[in-house]
Amino acid sequence: MDPNWDDLRVFLAVARLESLSGAGKQLKMDPATVGRRVQRLEEALDASLFAKSPQGYALTAEGERLLTRVEQAEQAVTLGAEETRGQAGQLSGTVRLGAPDGCANYILPQVCARICEENPGLEVQILSLPRVVNLSRREADMAIVVSPPDAGRLTVQKITDYKLHLAASRKYLKMHGPIESLSELRNHKTVGYIPDMVFDQKLDYSAAMGVEDVQFASNSVAVQVNFLRHGAGIGMAHDFVLPAVRNIQRILPDQLSLQRSFYLVRHADDRRVERLNRFSAALIDGIRAEVLRLEEAVET
Repeated sequence: MDPNWDDLRVFLAVARLESLSGAGKQLKMDPATVGRRVQRLEEALDASLFAKSPQGYALTAEGERLLTRVEQAEQAVTLGAEETRGQAGQLSGTVRLGAPDGCANYILPQVCARICEENPGLEVQILSLPRVVNLSRREADMAIVVSPPDAGRLTVQKITDYKLHLAASRKYLKMHGPIESLSELRNHKTVGYIPDMVFDQKLDYSAAMGVEDVQFASNSVAVQVNFLRHGAGIGMAHDFVLPAVRNIQRILPDQLSLQRSFYLVRHADDRRVERLNRFSAALIDGIRAEVLRLEEAVET
């Protein structure tokens, strides 16, 4: 008995999510049904595709080989569909984009909204997680990161640099007086990331600030900004965030200025998918322009 594409689609979901329940949610199937479909595929191929472990369903050697072939078939089907859609000249379908919290909250909504205005048939999903999005498991079609990955079958393209400075609310500075040097920071309460939840060392600003303890911490940039806005203390803030919260101002910009970068990461197999190529090009252009616009608004 030859396997059918529906069973292979179930196999892909289990392979990427490593669980029957996760695959079931994605496919809108009962986990038991997912399990039966996997078993049917294994019987059709006369091969064991998964090994059950405490971490979930792990691919066997046979499963790994099948995954490579099925993903190639998936890409061929997608490419054919995209070439057909491309005749209309507009992007369509759904694109899921992973991004760190600051970018997801303060840059991507307006950038993606403009792209969708020009492509009414396009839907964009923004996935913001306190960790790096796993493209190998197809959690998203592409991801924005601050540290380019050095492993996996991925393509990486630098988008733009961005700046961060110390910041506090005008209310806080009025209550505590002006700050004239970095050494004074030890006398103030600080805002930042939860130390054991910093998933990328480029997001750890404590050393640059010269502080050891963060009194008001969150794994979310949006929450940190609200701490600052309500006068909780002093912290590092992205320059591109400041125009959205007018009562926060930069402190000691000549004494402490950090620069980080955004990179766009995609699965290597997606290089031939024209829809994703066009979307990523529009996304990169949009992010570059938006970061520049927002940072210039802070300078003036």
